[in-house]
Amino acid sequence: MSLTSQQEYDPPEKDELYDLLSSHRRRYVLYYCRQADDPPTLSDLAEQIAAWEHEKELTEITSAERKRVYTSLQQTHLDRLEQADLIKFDDETITLTDKARQLDIYLDIVPPNSIPWGVYYLGLCGLSAIVLLGLWTEFIPTDTLPVLGWVSLILLVFTLSAVAQTVQNRRHQLDRFEQPP
Repeated sequence: MSLTSQQEYDPPEKDELYDLLSSHRRRYVLYYCRQADDPPTLSDLAEQIAAWEHEKELTEITSAERKRVYTSLQQTHLDRLEQADLIKFDDETITLTDKARQLDIYLDIVPPNSIPWGVYYLGLCGLSAIVLLGLWTEFIPTDTLPVLGWVSLILLVFTLSAVAQTVQNRRHQLDRFEQPP
């Protein structure tokens, strides 16, 4: 395998990604391109980003506001994203690459005050182990609910937790929002 082929399959370096995503304009570019049905033009992109930055409707954006964003995108941000192989820019339209579509883990929204799912499942495993240990040592009586009932209850709790996690993850995906967060 040649070096070029190998580089195409290497995941992007985290430091490089965090540097690229540190600019809100570059995040807006990725967000807007993900939302667009067709590859957007630089003009449309600049207009929408200016609207988001100034918290205005598209019709309220001045030509100066649009031009500042347009120039910044053209001279800096699109080049950086293209060098990182996240977009293809042909002087008219911007298209996301497959590499950009792999950034979901970095762009998903984590709700404030949420318990990380790994910690939640670790606690659930601990609680399940305590229940099973109580059943094994006969500390928990099995006359009201047999062992199979307890095991089924634990399985039900894990299943409901997995469903809740899946629903929450889908609800907080970046492309579910009208406006970039």
